[in-house]
Parts: sequence; structure tokens; C-alpha cells
Amino acid sequence: MTVGFALCGSFCTFEAVLPVVAQLAEKYDVIPILSTAASTIDSRFGSAETHITRLREICGKEPICTIEAAEPIGPKKLLDILVIAPCTGNTLAKLAHSIADTPVTMAAKSHLRNGRPVLLAISTNDALAGAAENIGRLLGRKHYYFVPFGQDDPEKKPTSIVADFGKLPDALVSALEGKQLQPMLL
Repeated sequence: MTVGFALCGSFCTFEAVLPVVAQLAEKYDVIPILSTAASTIDSRFGSAETHITRLREICGKEPICTIEAAEPIGPKKLLDILVIAPCTGNTLAKLAHSIADTPVTMAAKSHLRNGRPVLLAISTNDALAGAAENIGRLLGRKHYYFVPFGQDDPEKKPTSIVADFGKLPDALVSALEGKQLQPMLL
């Protein structure tokens, strides 16, 4: 089985996400995909080149980092499932409105043409504010599934939501079976 694993620019979650990529790479063929932000921005959480190198080492493949490289995913039926983790509020909005202007959103659009699952692991500070509408839109769409999520800091960041990345492997299996892993809200 082939898993597309796409990372977006919620850089603070990369240390929690990369071990999950490694866990999946032990069991599946994993194709790494990076959003433009994830592949170009250096942050206090590490350089873009460091993240690219780590993904290359974990997956044994060069990450997809351009729209052009992501477009053949659907026509060539390259993936059984696409995971987007972390999935930022920006990416949620683009997916909810069918905008394909990054490597990750193009990968999703291309992959969905085959009626195959997309698993989202949310990480956004405005999930219970501006992004809530987009989460709702995607909850109502076929082929979208969510890694269970909850508030990460209700006191200091009351609208922030982060997926439980430890539940991602089980959510992946459920999505492949056409089921949403429950409970979804933690």
C-alpha cells in the first residue's frame, strides 16, 4: 500500500508528526509531500532543508515539493490514501473551497479524482473560530476523514485545535475502510 504523507506549515507540530511518518514508513510505501511553506520556510522549529532531509531519510524518496510534481498523483493512481498532517487552517480553507494552488492541495485534488480517502490531522489556532466553517464543510464531504482532535491549550489558546497524532495510524486504517475513527472529538 502507498501512503502520501503531506506536511503543511504548522512547524510546531513537526517533532510530533515525523515519528508517525517513520512508523508508517516501516509498514507502508510512503511518498512525502510538502507544502510550499513547509519546503521553503526556516522557522524556530528548524530549517526547511533539515525537514526535507529528514523526510528523505525516513521515506527513502525525494519529497514532492511542487504543484507540477503533485499533479500526476491522481492520473497515475499513485496513492491508496493521502494523509495531510499537520493540516493548517490555510490548507483546510483551500480544500473546503477546491483551491489547488500548493503541492499539498494539488495532491488532494488529484488524489480525490479516484474516490480515494484523504485523512486530515488538523493543527490550527483558529479551528474554533474562522476555520470552523471549513472543518464543517469537509466533514460533510465524501472521502475526507479526520484524525481525532481536541483543544491543545483551552486557557491560553481557546480556539486552537490539534489532532492526536498518536491516533493517526488507527485513523488511517479506518479511513481505508471508509469509516471515521471515533470518537473524533477528544
